[in-house]
Amino acid sequence: MIVEVFKTNVLNKEVADKIVSDLSIEMPQSKINFDLSDCDKILRIESRTEIHIERVTQHMISWGYKCEILEA
Repeated sequence: MIVEVFKTNVLNKEVADKIVSDLSIEMPQSKINFDLSDCDKILRIESRTEIHIERVTQHMISWGYKCEILEA
């Protein structure tokens, strides 16, 4: 299982839900969720296949949000 964690600036649950929905179309076999209670407004993606970090960050930027990989 591959897990990637991203720091974002998403504050709104409705926006987070829309992003999860959109990303789920791009990555249908992935489990995607936000933890908006975390100070880093975490976007977490879990997948059995490769996660294209650049694609995720570019989608977030195109929607007007910051997104960067959180290093372990």
